[in-house]
Amino acid sequence: MPIYLVEGICHIKMSVEVERKFTCNPDTLKTLEKIGVCVGHHQFHDQYFDTPTFDLTLRNMWLRKRKGCWELKCPTTQSVNSTQNSSGQQSKAGLCTQYNELTNLHEIHQRVIEVINAVCEERGTKPIQLDLEESWVQNANLVCFAEFTTIRQSFALKGEGVNVDLDQADFGYQVGEVEVVIPKGGDVQAALEKIENIAKKLGLNPHERVLGKMDVYLKKNNPEHLATLKRMHVL
Repeated sequence: MPIYLVEGICHIKMSVEVERKFTCNPDTLKTLEKIGVCVGHHQFHDQYFDTPTFDLTLRNMWLRKRKGCWELKCPTTQSVNSTQNSSGQQSKAGLCTQYNELTNLHEIHQRVIEVINAVCEERGTKPIQLDLEESWVQNANLVCFAEFTTIRQSFALKGEGVNVDLDQADFGYQVGEVEVVIPKGGDVQAALEKIENIAKKLGLNPHERVLGKMDVYLKKNNPEHLATLKRMHVL
């Protein structure tokens, strides 16, 4: 995924992330080491932001700051009209998910302000006018609701166009992710088939839905937020 840094701002073409989470046991890891190549270990710190009334996450939009760069994950067009969980659109088996990924700060700023102003209109309050400046997060009344560090081991599967990550979060949760990233408008079905193929090679349970890091973090640290998201069928 090509990323460019210009004057401290991260830029990337719009992409769609198709992903399946899994539980990694010793047998799974052994198989992964046979069919893939470890491309590195790294650590990163994530901060997630929302308004005090959860205006972004209740719309399945996840604003994150990682390594000094802003990222926004939001539902694809298809996922808006389908059953969702915290990671976007579900596959037929309910195991794979889709998300639009934005890392261009100007696009993120625009999308966030659009959502907040739509909420203002619904509530009959005055819309906000924000310039893209250092204090835009504070001026938009965005607060950090989740913050944690992850140690990640990454594998590339040659010839498959698939990445596999093994994550260990600092709040005691481990999870694996099989991921395919495609350009916006790309062949989602082909991505799903690639993930299903790798899942079979890894011997993953074809019926097991594995929780993401955010699900577990909120259960431990912000159960009220989690309950609200579940009540609104976001999680």
